[in-house]
Amino acid sequence: MKFKEIDAFRAVMRSGSMTAAAGELYTSQPNVSRLIGQLEHSTGLTLFTRSAGRLSPTEEGLAFLREVDRAFVGLDSLRDAARNIRQFGKGRLRIATVPSLAMTVLPLVLRRFHADHPDVNVAMDTGSTQLVADWVGSRFCDLGLVSYLPTAAATDAHPVAELPGCCVLPPGHRLAGLEVITPADLAGESFISMSHGDGLRAAVDAAFSGDDRRLMHFETPYGATICQMVGHGLGVSIVNPLVARNYRYTGIAIRPFRPGVPFVSYLLLARSRPANLLADRFIALMKEVIASETQGLDS
Repeated sequence: MKFKEIDAFRAVMRSGSMTAAAGELYTSQPNVSRLIGQLEHSTGLTLFTRSAGRLSPTEEGLAFLREVDRAFVGLDSLRDAARNIRQFGKGRLRIATVPSLAMTVLPLVLRRFHADHPDVNVAMDTGSTQLVADWVGSRFCDLGLVSYLPTAAATDAHPVAELPGCCVLPPGHRLAGLEVITPADLAGESFISMSHGDGLRAAVDAAFSGDDRRLMHFETPYGATICQMVGHGLGVSIVNPLVARNYRYTGIAIRPFRPGVPFVSYLLLARSRPANLLADRFIALMKEVIASETQGLDS
């Protein structure tokens, strides 16, 4: 039993005649007749009756068609899988990101991406900036998203968003009435800082270099954790406004901070990476979402 024989049988059952089946298969009517005869011989079944030039399926033929159709459901799935791989790569995408962006921007991107590609499996791994860079550089992950550039990485970095940091204050804080917060305003305030070694920590500390009277009580590596701590009244901080906006529900007040501290989000890609249409589609959607979400936040 050969595939060509099965394909000819399905075409005849679908079209109702060998002539029509031949046209569908781009072959001749005698060739279709020969394939059907071979199939009947190999299966031992009488698939059709022939009377006065008309072809009619037998009960055996109809029963055999049901089994053939079940098998072709699997073949159709394979065709769909092959088409998806041909158009969009391997059908699986692995993303690396720092937690703050995993809890803010990326779920919005994933929602749109999944709507367009419901059959694609997406894995999202979270870790420190250096770990994200290592995952992407080793091609364990297809792309990465970080909040500052790692000191050493075998990746190419592309800025995808740049916003001035904002000051986050506990609910009901005395400074919430100010339109803009300055370093002098935070004198004597308990300050929640990024961890030592974090590129953002150095940028924030530089803004206080001329007037640093903060009380450095806490430090933690992630802006999302900082916002939660500020919401519990543990101190004030300077964070990415994109992250801060997602934590308004804690009651925190968000105010502009001067001088400006740039918070830049970077897309990391492995150097000399192979073409990956799925990753490219995800990146395009991510840029659209970030552009939409950051409108009005940089003023």
